[in-house]
Amino acid sequence: MQYRSTRGQAKNYSFEEAVMTGLGPDGGLFIPQSIPTLPSNWREAWANYSFQQLAVEILSLYIDETEICRKDLTELVNRSYATFRSEDVTPLFKVRDGLYVMELFHGPTFAFKDVALQFVGNLFEYFLERKNRNETEVGKTHRLTVVGATSGDTGSAAIYGLRGKKNVSVFILHPNGRVSPIQEAQMTTVLDKNVHNLSVEGTFDDCQDIVKNLFGNKEFNTRHHLGAVNSINWARILAQTVYYFQAYFSLLRSLKIDPASKEADKIQFDFSVPTGNFGDVLAGYYAYRMGLPTKKLLIATNENDILYRFFASQAYEKQTGEDGGVKSTLSPAMDILVSSNFERLLWYLARESESDEGKSDNEELCDKAGQTVAGWMQELKEKGVFRVDDKAVLKAREIFDAARVTDAETSEGIRAFYEPKDSKQVPYVLDPHTAVGVVAAEKFIERGEFKTYPEGPDVLICLATAHPAKFSEAVENSLKQVAGFNFEKDVLPTEFIGLLEKERRVSHVERADPQLVIKVIEKELRDEGISF
Repeated sequence: MQYRSTRGQAKNYSFEEAVMTGLGPDGGLFIPQSIPTLPSNWREAWANYSFQQLAVEILSLYIDETEICRKDLTELVNRSYATFRSEDVTPLFKVRDGLYVMELFHGPTFAFKDVALQFVGNLFEYFLERKNRNETEVGKTHRLTVVGATSGDTGSAAIYGLRGKKNVSVFILHPNGRVSPIQEAQMTTVLDKNVHNLSVEGTFDDCQDIVKNLFGNKEFNTRHHLGAVNSINWARILAQTVYYFQAYFSLLRSLKIDPASKEADKIQFDFSVPTGNFGDVLAGYYAYRMGLPTKKLLIATNENDILYRFFASQAYEKQTGEDGGVKSTLSPAMDILVSSNFERLLWYLARESESDEGKSDNEELCDKAGQTVAGWMQELKEKGVFRVDDKAVLKAREIFDAARVTDAETSEGIRAFYEPKDSKQVPYVLDPHTAVGVVAAEKFIERGEFKTYPEGPDVLICLATAHPAKFSEAVENSLKQVAGFNFEKDVLPTEFIGLLEKERRVSHVERADPQLVIKVIEKELRDEGISF
């Protein structure tokens, strides 16, 4: 398996090259040359597999044995998920018939990004150790300087995945005052020598633009060997495909249905995904393209709704206004102006909107898709908007749909699920991001677009992206009128007690300027004892 850039100028990268490079030299994102199909007997063979066993099978479809042998891949996977509090890694919780929540927050930082970043951290270390072991030049050591931007959860998950890793330094940029207190504390209280936090005056999009600028700065990138932990890194997306398969098998096991049976074929699987940067729902798209039975992937956005508006208007257009158009909401990890990973889907839409007489791997058409995407991205940069044709949106609508959820609806969703009116529904505490996904799912059910199991064929699985304790203010404000609710007793994990009082280390960057960030990074690398 080899990889290409969405903008057409970088091809034939190995898995290691794609992961360690992060962003293509043409500014594009890496995608596999082709999407592998599942083995013909996958339902029978994988029916009782653990999360770890599923991960090995799925990842090995994208990673050649010559790059990572099966024994090493198994060890990497087992080490990555040994840090999770749940034996199932991503357990499925039944809220009521036909509606489930898949809890993705049982990793070290209580957020879904642990699923990918625990693996990515071990992957970086594995590749660096191998490079250094095979290095023949005396005194030469291969290192990686990881630079990432966060709206909250990516930062802490990256830090916990990379803390203490040999020959890796990690720098995380977050927008000052725009992450939750728990998220900020999780990042800045990690005092390992190789961990560096930068608090930037600006928005998440400003931080993300700085990171992209640094990757595009050839001199800086060459000097420090940059690595990416944001979901622009292909390994992030790949690792997240696993829990869609886990959801499929977990649900069928709970219903005592054989995955290879006709009864299983009657069930229609739908996933509602709180969406900001588009990486989480994109992983579901790859699972679907591989062959996972999926009827719909619901893109649930908050009031930063560029994706919702795309499906309504065929225009991908930045919001304008204060702070560059970004609205502060109760679900801050989704307060994003431009969804970086959407570029990967755009490549497939551009590619598959062309007629190629069945030649799905036609290189000329793949190159043309890259040129189209590069043109769209240039229009977005220059004009703040680009439009696609009917054919591309119709293609996307075959599997995707979208809903927009306001803050008021988010709060009401948190209350409604904690105090359900339906006696058959189990009370559940939602974090505000998961609430966006659940409310979006409920909108489609109420409109009659899904007939839920067992009366109908549809099962909706909402991805719970964070533990509610990470967003205490939103949860407490939503439930403060509920008699008997006690946040510390009902929600707060013991791991969070005293976290806000711990010692912190963070560098403040007075404005969103790549040159200021470069100065901070190079100063802190020198302080770390690294020569360059």
